[in-house]
Order: sequence, then C-alpha cells, then structure tokens
Amino acid sequence: MTELAYETPRAVTPLASVVLAANPGPMTLTGTNTWLLRAPDSTDAIVVDPGPDDVTHLSAVATAAGQVATILLTHGHDDHSGGARRLHELTGAAVRSLDPLHRLGGEGLVEGDVVAAAGVELRVWATPGHSSDSLSFVLSAGPGTAAVLTGDTILGQGTTVVAYPDGDLGEYLASLRRLEELGDATVLTGHGPELPHAGSAAAAYLAHRQQRLEQVRAALADLGADASPRAIVERVYADVDEAVWWAAELSVRAQLAYIRDRG
Repeated sequence: MTELAYETPRAVTPLASVVLAANPGPMTLTGTNTWLLRAPDSTDAIVVDPGPDDVTHLSAVATAAGQVATILLTHGHDDHSGGARRLHELTGAAVRSLDPLHRLGGEGLVEGDVVAAAGVELRVWATPGHSSDSLSFVLSAGPGTAAVLTGDTILGQGTTVVAYPDGDLGEYLASLRRLEELGDATVLTGHGPELPHAGSAAAAYLAHRQQRLEQVRAALADLGADASPRAIVERVYADVDEAVWWAAELSVRAQLAYIRDRG
C-alpha cells in the first residue's frame, strides 16, 4: 500500500490542489481533503474545508496557500470545519458558510452566490441532503477546467450518510440529480480520490440510493411496518463494517421518513 502523504500539497487540476488531513477513519476514508484553488499565476488561494483543528495540518495549508483570500466551508461537520477558526486566526481570512454559526469575519454563502478570488470563480450551489447546510462549489476558468467541490455529497469512494434528521433523503436525491447535469466536470471530493466525471458519479449514487430504498421496503415487508431502524440496518447493511452501523442507522431513518412521506 502506498504511504499517504500528509501535509504535502498534491496538484489535481490546473486550478486545484489538495492537502490531506491526518484524520483517516471509517467515516473520513484517507482523511479530509482541504482544497486550495488558484489560477496558475496567482499568489493567493481560496481554501475550501480547512479540516479538523490540527495545527500541523493547518500550518501546512497556510504555507501551501501563501496568502489566503478566503476560507469556504462545504458544510459544518467538524472534520471539515473544525480548523476554520484557527486558520482564520493564522491568516486573517474570512470564513464563509451557509450556516451562520460557522462564519467568521465575512458574509454568508447562499445559492447563486459567486466567489471570485485568486484568479478563479466559484458558483455556489445549495446541495442539501447529507446535511441541511451542504453546499457545492462549481469551478471554471476556461476550457478543460470545469470541476465541482462536493464536500460529503459525493465521496471519492463508497457512499455518504444522509445524517437524519438534519439530512433529508428527498433533498439529497434532488441534489444528486442536479450534480448529474455537470457531465464531465471533475469531482473534487471531501474524502477519498477525485473522480473524473460528475455525471457518472451522481448517476451511480442515485442508482445506489434507489437500490437501498428497495432493500428497506423489502425489509419492512419481512420484518413488519414497526421494525426498528437497527433491525433494518442489520438486514440491509449486513455487508457494511459494523463500526459504521451507527451512520447507516441515520441513513435508514432518512429512508424511513422518505418512504413514509412519499411511498
């Protein structure tokens, strides 16, 4: 197995490089991806998702970025946002997010906003579902540069949790259908490797969610309408590491709410 390179930036596209946080685990895969976005001739950078409050990681991010133009959050979960305050203190850059609780020294972010800095332009898409405050950032600065930063909405491997009750499956499916429209844009994920085709990645996620919904409906038919979420997890997610069954149970609760509301 190739040794993971923490703290060292890795160029992914002409406009994006990644610094991997040293927080690997069942939910974070190889660790949180902190993204640095800049035009090739820019001396500053946009930082997306500082990651955990790890001074070594944040110092590496600040060094790699040079001048930090702004700090953006895809969502407020701690493995993405925990280091935002420290990076703000290190660099003076504002922290912008959808959730006001995570903003520091700057404006919020909402659907339709455009963030222009470091020679690049990001369009803000509201993509709720994993969490209510999940955003994606669509990046383009010319032919061949299209990419989208998805946080935990699409991961580099496996699937993500719909973190019920804050997360909502109906909203998540709508967000995936929207991301599917991006076609061959590169997916710059919150965890795991980048993906070459947003349309294919979103389509695969949609198919997986439909399969899980069918499995949950079948489990309800076998176990009874009053079956507990835990019993459904044991039936439907038997192929998943038990260490993350707690997260699978959140997704099951989201699936049950979806089935109850929409059939």
